[in-house]
Amino acid sequence: MVRTAHSGIETHPRVDSSPRRRNHTMVTEFILLGIPETESLETALLFLFSSFYLCILLGNVLILTAIISSTRLHTPMYFFLGNLSIFDLGFSSTTAPKMLFYLSGNSHAISYAGCVSQLFFYHFLGCTECLLYTVMACDRFVAICFPLRYMVIMNHRVCFMLATGTWMSGCVHAMILTSLTFQLPYCGSNKVGYYFCDIPSVLPLACKDTSLAQRVGFTNVGLLSLICFFLILVSYTCIGISISKIRSAEGRERAFSTCSAHLTAILCAYGPVIIIDLQPNPSALLGAIIQILNNLVTPMLNPLIYSLRNKDVKSALRNVFPKKSFAVGNK
Repeated sequence: MVRTAHSGIETHPRVDSSPRRRNHTMVTEFILLGIPETESLETALLFLFSSFYLCILLGNVLILTAIISSTRLHTPMYFFLGNLSIFDLGFSSTTAPKMLFYLSGNSHAISYAGCVSQLFFYHFLGCTECLLYTVMACDRFVAICFPLRYMVIMNHRVCFMLATGTWMSGCVHAMILTSLTFQLPYCGSNKVGYYFCDIPSVLPLACKDTSLAQRVGFTNVGLLSLICFFLILVSYTCIGISISKIRSAEGRERAFSTCSAHLTAILCAYGPVIIIDLQPNPSALLGAIIQILNNLVTPMLNPLIYSLRNKDVKSALRNVFPKKSFAVGNK
């Protein structure tokens, strides 16, 4: 163990023959400082976030159980909803367990490898979320605009390829960002001023110029979000035009009801991000609140928004669980 004179942080030395880094020690763990401006609120936050996380686990496991167990739900829409439930479970589990661990009074330290993994999976699943919402918008577009050809266009092979493409693209996206971030040397302070390892909070700790990683990270994340949001807008513009051409009020209501859940989830996912992006100088606390909305609140609401108020899903759950042990209210 070596304690650096300028930071007072214990680190393990790594052998490096370059003259520039000969007198430095390399960081082997990071310290997560937590949510900004929340000192003395650990107990309340622990109870609140634990409740959110348990609801996420319960709600999404129920949705997956219903979709897998019922052949009536083996359709393209529910296939993508199942993917969304897997995403919600993974995305919330990337940051929540470690946060709950140190809120309960345990160490704030996270290993170097743990920090790398956290950053990778956060961006892997974040990219997958954007792409998955876009694919789901395209699915609704085909269902509304081409109802007679829906099952032909969105066949099992197409659905599998679209789902695989979203997860693989998210993986490639995260690999690029993670490699750019952690190819830099970290040999000074290891205090991450946030509640998890993300690019904006980790890069300032690097001992080398970070401009390239910042530019690529901002471009990749920003461009991906804009492209996905644009495609979703185009899809729903076409959907809106098609719905307006339906003559019967009942037909319009039925078509709109198939899209309302997805629109609500998109607003929950993109709304907070748009709000913070419009702020000229957003505070650190506001940024953390937005992240928590995306990491915990949206995955908690998605099962309710999409499926738990759906008659087919409730019917599937009744078949899985006896009425005496599990009851789901009618819509």
